[in-house]
Amino acid sequence: MLDATNRSGGTATASPRAAATELAAAVPTAAADPPLTRARFAARCTRALLSPWSRLSLLLTLLAAAAASVLLFEPQRLLTHGWPPQLGGVTAATVFAVAYALCTVAFVPRPLLNLAAGALFGSELGLGTALVGSVLGAAIAFGLGRMLGQDALRPLLRGRWLRAADGQLSRHGFRSMMAARLFPGVPFWAANYCAAVSRMGWLPFLLATALGSVPNTAAYVVAGARASAPTSPAFLIAMACIAVPALAGAVVAWRKRHHLRPR
Repeated sequence: MLDATNRSGGTATASPRAAATELAAAVPTAAADPPLTRARFAARCTRALLSPWSRLSLLLTLLAAAAASVLLFEPQRLLTHGWPPQLGGVTAATVFAVAYALCTVAFVPRPLLNLAAGALFGSELGLGTALVGSVLGAAIAFGLGRMLGQDALRPLLRGRWLRAADGQLSRHGFRSMMAARLFPGVPFWAANYCAAVSRMGWLPFLLATALGSVPNTAAYVVAGARASAPTSPAFLIAMACIAVPALAGAVVAWRKRHHLRPR
C-alpha cells in the first residue's frame, strides 16, 4: 500500500541502501581526499615556479647577486695587486678565464678585464685567456637569458624599434652580432641578453662572438701588456687599433640602418 501511495502521489522514496550508496559517492573518503588535495597543490606550485615571470624574477635575482659580489670583491684590484703568487701558468690562465666569464655576466666592463689579462699574462697568453673568457661568459649570459627571460620578455616587444631590432637579430643573427662585437659602443652584456631574447641560434651567436671579439680584445690586451712603456710602438699601435673596430662598426651600422626601420 505504501508503494502504491508513493506512486500515486508522484513522490518516490529511495531505499536505505540506495541512499547510503549515493552519499558515499558524493562525499569522498577521508583517505582519498588529502592525497588529491596535495597533488593539486603541488601542481599549482610547480606551474607558479615555472611560469615566465617567476623565471625572470630568478634571473634578475641572480644578476643582482652577481653585481653585488663584484662590488664586494672588487676584481679590478688585480690591476694593482697582481695575481695570487700560488697560482701560475696554465692553472692561473684557466682560473682567470672562468673569473673573466663570470665578471662579464656581472656587468664588469670587458676593456678592464682585457687590460688585466694583458698585464698578468702578456700578449699571447693574455689574448687566448681573454677570448676564452669572452666566449664562455657570452654563453652563460645567453643561456640564462634564453631559459629564464625569453618567455617573459618577448611579449613586451611591442614598440616599432624593438620589433625591428628583434627581427634583425632573429633573421640575421651572425651579421648583427658581428657588428655588435666590432662596435665598442655596444656593452657586451647588453648584446648577450638582447640576443637571448631574440630568436637567434646558439651557433651564430657564439661564432660571431668569437670572431668579432678578436680585434678589440687584442688591442686592449697588448695595451695592458705594454702599459709599463706607454711610448713604445706596440702600445701606441694598440691604442690606435682600438679605434678601428669602432669605425668599422659605425660604417656597418650606417649601411644597415634601413633594416631597423619598421615595415
